[in-house]
Amino acid sequence: MLLAGLQKFTLIDYPGKIAASVFTAGCNFLCSFCHNPELVDPFLMKNQPVLSESEIFEFLESRRGDLEGVCITGGEPTLHKDLADFLSKIKSLGFSVKLDTNGSHPEMLEKLIKEKLVDYIAMDIKAPLERYEEITGVANLEKIKKSVELIKNSDIDYEFRTTVVPRFHSKEDIIQIAKEISSPKKPAKKYFLQQFYSIKTLDPELKKEKGYSKEILAEFCEAVKPYFEHCGVRY
Repeated sequence: MLLAGLQKFTLIDYPGKIAASVFTAGCNFLCSFCHNPELVDPFLMKNQPVLSESEIFEFLESRRGDLEGVCITGGEPTLHKDLADFLSKIKSLGFSVKLDTNGSHPEMLEKLIKEKLVDYIAMDIKAPLERYEEITGVANLEKIKKSVELIKNSDIDYEFRTTVVPRFHSKEDIIQIAKEISSPKKPAKKYFLQQFYSIKTLDPELKKEKGYSKEILAEFCEAVKPYFEHCGVRY
């Protein structure tokens, strides 16, 4: 595992649990609005401190009984072939595990679900399928679709989420995303629209971009509520 960060305490990254977040380095997507460019851009990654697994587990061992869960985020964690072993060690300490993923490696997701190494999955939906290559730089639509179905048909808790960037996402785009990942007859559990903040982005040009207003995001959310058991906005 290439570990590049540890947030020792969070009340927002793992819904309903007191948690820590572990950041992995490296990502196969190049979303211009990414808010963790230091974990994606190879040049920036060179200056990022690297943590050892022993440092992570020494910390987690010291927080047994205080923390309830660990969020594994990035970057893209499923790029790492030893992710299952890493999560197994975390589970052995008694922590629940939440995984943040872009859904590009359904083979790894299937393994983690089958081996009961994750308790919650948050999958980012970057755009309508026909615009994935434009937004992420990668055209792997079948893998994205497979990951969506794997997650929906699993017995673990999950959510889908989209960071809504005015330059890239219209109301019609959000409705199209909803139709592709859910349906009134077979709704997905949870879908969240996330406010875009331009404080830190992979593309410096996007630092000039402003996010949608709360009112517009609420309007988008209302438009896709019929497709999900729960739909909300995170600001």
